[in-house]
Amino acid sequence: MCYIYLLVHSSLFHLLMFHSTLSRISRRRNHPFSTSVAAAIAANSVPASALPPSSFTIRPPVHPWPRRLTPNNLASLISRQHDPDLSLQIFHHAQSLHPSIAHAPQSLHALFLKLSRARRFSLLESLLTRLPNPPPEPSLVILIRSYGLAGKPLSAIRLFFKLQSLGVQPSIKSLNALLNALVQNKRYRLAHSLFKSSAEKFRVVPNVVSCNILLKALCKSNEVDVAVRVLDEMGLMGLVPNVVSYTTVLGGYVFRGDMESAMRVFGEILDRGWVADATTYTVLMSGFCRMGKLVEAIRVMDLMEENRVQPSEVTYGVMIEAYCKGRKSGEAMNLLEDMVAKGFMPNSVLCCRVVDVLCEEGSVERAWEMCRGVVRKGIQVGGAVVSTIVHWLCKEGKVVEAREVLDELEKGEVASLLTYNTLIVGMCERGDLCEAARLWDEMVEKGRAPNAFTYNVLIKGFCKVGDVKEGIRVLEEMVERECLPNKSTYSILVDGISVSGGKKEEIEKVVLLAMMTTGVDGDLWAIFLKLVGNLDGNAAMLDRILTENAV
Repeated sequence: MCYIYLLVHSSLFHLLMFHSTLSRISRRRNHPFSTSVAAAIAANSVPASALPPSSFTIRPPVHPWPRRLTPNNLASLISRQHDPDLSLQIFHHAQSLHPSIAHAPQSLHALFLKLSRARRFSLLESLLTRLPNPPPEPSLVILIRSYGLAGKPLSAIRLFFKLQSLGVQPSIKSLNALLNALVQNKRYRLAHSLFKSSAEKFRVVPNVVSCNILLKALCKSNEVDVAVRVLDEMGLMGLVPNVVSYTTVLGGYVFRGDMESAMRVFGEILDRGWVADATTYTVLMSGFCRMGKLVEAIRVMDLMEENRVQPSEVTYGVMIEAYCKGRKSGEAMNLLEDMVAKGFMPNSVLCCRVVDVLCEEGSVERAWEMCRGVVRKGIQVGGAVVSTIVHWLCKEGKVVEAREVLDELEKGEVASLLTYNTLIVGMCERGDLCEAARLWDEMVEKGRAPNAFTYNVLIKGFCKVGDVKEGIRVLEEMVERECLPNKSTYSILVDGISVSGGKKEEIEKVVLLAMMTTGVDGDLWAIFLKLVGNLDGNAAMLDRILTENAV
């Protein structure tokens, strides 16, 4: 009995001492232990070893957390997040548990890529100062490139100059990334200066890619002659120029408008036995097109076909635009159809350009057929194209056909307000107000709210057929829907009232609505004075209305 009594008291003494020690440690750490741990000790019922791990560990920022963390699955976890802040939390959590895994090249690469794309540069710069070891150069190259894309060339320069102090020896990759960032931001002289000093100052010898970036900088700054000298000196540097080198210089001559020199460089490319790519041919074509030499541009395209070089999307765009500018609608349409047949997707601007030229030449039906062919290939031509065709069909009095175009070409998507307005104008000018009203209702049902132009068109349509009363009703609806009338609205109604003879209540209603919405300024007063000139006895009435409702 005495033995048991001593054993119990001894156990309680040790527990109290253990609790006291934990409390002192907790106070020193300024971080209290979990309430579940304290409760277990106080109750002397559950040993600490039996508590769940969640009582001791920080909860991971995402679930499920990998059972076995590796650099690859940590990199994957960081990359998969849409929120860059969450990616950073994942990194910090991994860093607190497994620093070696968090600081592995794969993990850092994924984090730098995620934060750079999100333009979270301040976070990355702060992280750089706190990493125990310098990040690998590929991660820093990502940051240099991102600075360039974000329009921060000076930040890119500062980071490159700081590489050695971070313990990273610059290589050709970081040099080229910086050169490219400078050229992207039109810092051509800085790029040239860096190129010349890179070997001596940073012990990085430029390669062909570096030279090509420099050539681009020189040509962009209209220093083509210097670019040609660099091209000639590449051999002395132990470098062999490639097609990109010559195409860059060729582009410099094109930019200057010196097509003779551009063709000479093109000849050198072919004489060296190199295969000029679509970019080379396209640059030449664009130069001739810009100078209005369409025949020469067509010859280059024919040569491209002879040499079995496939045109690119840009090639088609350059030539289609040139054909449209030269009013050669048939050739433009054929080339657009060929472009679609080859699997390219022309944008709505290009389609609209061809449609414009065809319609201006009176070939509205051909434009419609071409668009139908494009749509059948699963390509959306866009609202501007549909509006253009609808406009020209309405102009020719083919309102029914215009409605068919709207129904067919806008399948799967709601027509633009511009398209609806265009068709409503055509219907109103034809006097088909019932059909215009039906189209109006359809437009509203599909979520396209009419604007002041739409209301004005409908008001004008009713006034044109002598139904001023219905025109005023549309004006009232316009005000109810909080669409502000403009001077054109009242001018249309005043003209309608003048032609129809004008009733007293109609005039009063229009003037009062004007005073409640836009107010009556000098211009609007001049519009209302037309009523005085056209209708006898209305001067006194207008004066009375304005006086009675003046504030």
